[in-house]
Amino acid sequence: MASVNKVIIVGNLGRDPEIRYMPSGDAIANIAVATSYKSKDRNSGEQKELTEWHRISFFGRLAEIVGQYLKKGSSVYVEGRLQTRKYTDKDGIERYATEIIAENMQMLGGRQGMGGGDSMDDGGSYEAPQRPAARPAAPAAPAARPAPRPAPNFSDMDDDIPF
Repeated sequence: MASVNKVIIVGNLGRDPEIRYMPSGDAIANIAVATSYKSKDRNSGEQKELTEWHRISFFGRLAEIVGQYLKKGSSVYVEGRLQTRKYTDKDGIERYATEIIAENMQMLGGRQGMGGGDSMDDGGSYEAPQRPAARPAAPAAPAARPAPRPAPNFSDMDDDIPF
């Protein structure tokens, strides 16, 4: 029987990427991405916004791109697969950590800070292990489009990250 292990996440970074290098020189980048959804409380009828945090790891050239262009608050689209690791903590207790191993990433938002708005027109798309393609030149007179919505403020999210 065939199986599929595919994850798609669209959210915002809760902190700057952490970049490390293996002895071989290959880069590894780790990010924490917040996704949220609204639901109605059954008892009070009040709208609540629930936030979920996702650990995402990038390898090789994709990790270098993440370290160079993404920062806290950046909007990002990530495709990858789930992976669960087993490890022993400092007290000798066996624990499990589930993370997303990224295979494709697209930066969302404007070029100023790579995450400043909701327009996907100025973002970049990257797949591992390919190098990014050059962007085509912009048309001489772009058509008028509505102003982008302001980006959500995630500046105080660092304190809520559970890891």
